[in-house]
Amino acid sequence: MSHYWRHPAVPHVEIRNVEDGRTFSHQRHSHATFSIGAIMAGQSTYLNGHGTRHISAGSVVLMNPGVVHACNPLRDQPWAYRMFYVDTMWLAAVQRQMGTSPEGGFVPFAEQYSTDPDLFAELDRLYGTLTDADATPATQQSAALSFFQRLVTRLRPVSGCADKDTHKLALAAEFIRGHCAESLRVEDIAAHASLSPSYLIRAFKTRYGLTPHGYLIDCRLQRAREGLRRGEAIADVAAEAGFADQAHLQRLFKRTLAATPGQYRG
Repeated sequence: MSHYWRHPAVPHVEIRNVEDGRTFSHQRHSHATFSIGAIMAGQSTYLNGHGTRHISAGSVVLMNPGVVHACNPLRDQPWAYRMFYVDTMWLAAVQRQMGTSPEGGFVPFAEQYSTDPDLFAELDRLYGTLTDADATPATQQSAALSFFQRLVTRLRPVSGCADKDTHKLALAAEFIRGHCAESLRVEDIAAHASLSPSYLIRAFKTRYGLTPHGYLIDCRLQRAREGLRRGEAIADVAAEAGFADQAHLQRLFKRTLAATPGQYRG
């Protein structure tokens, strides 16, 4: 059983609550948002970037925007979780307010996983407040802001060292995102980034965890989610996001995100 929660008082936060995910299977994917989740029951394998670990109830998982990840339950284990998807620009504004983003853009967090019981409890309380039918919009807004202000001060920013091709790979990723609804060839992407197609495929997968084609599909799914959140017709969303037809979107959406487009739209 799974459902999504959204509320106009906090449009920068979306929640997915999965009460029984034993039959779910996620392919590798990413989100345009920052994601943080509480594992409520069971155990699973957790892929984030290039690292994989086992996680269990009481854990908190964290995914930076654009980072490839997947969680899949262990065989016959109960599996329940709550994922919060947080608008990146809103969170960047919180970072700027707290003094951790001097340039104004989103600063990725170093932590990918936590067993801190206090963090788990705080995330659980945030879920309770946001989904409380009797909570006022002001209460919901205050709870969300307070939690993420504390989170920003609690987590460490990534201190990465870029190699010589990081900028070119970022150009390739930006080109894919900007043209994901089009029929892109790897040669087009490579030419834009001034890289050879064969090198682009190898280096892109090392950097992003997906091939350029996989990243293209992932971007189309993210665009489809945006249209579905706006309540648009599934067939229109499929066409606008670059899928061959509604069935194509349906198949990839379910395989990657373990939910149908209709279930996601609500």
